[in-house]
Amino acid sequence: MRNYLIEDIDDEEYEKIIKALDEIKVNGPLEGIYYLPLPEGLLQKEQQDHLAECGPYFMALETIKGISDNQLKLELLVRGRNKIRCSCICYATHEQRKHMIEYLDQFIEELEISV
Repeated sequence: MRNYLIEDIDDEEYEKIIKALDEIKVNGPLEGIYYLPLPEGLLQKEQQDHLAECGPYFMALETIKGISDNQLKLELLVRGRNKIRCSCICYATHEQRKHMIEYLDQFIEELEISV
């Protein structure tokens, strides 16, 4: 699996990130998993064609509370909420990857957290 990993987040900053994610209501079905929506304008043609059946599309963000440090792990796989397996579920394109990494970095920066 391809991932974007942010490590060495102290406990106070980690809790601040969790609270902010909870406030924007992007919670996934499991604790510690968040679904960051992918803008429709960045969808590949096949994803656009499958939007009604498979979408909306997102990338999963896992929050990991560790003993010595905390982490955020963004999967670089575009998933659909309504279908687990389909040809439209695939690794992010360069543009999708760039957008979501910058989105996550900006989200953390706006919380005044330096990582």
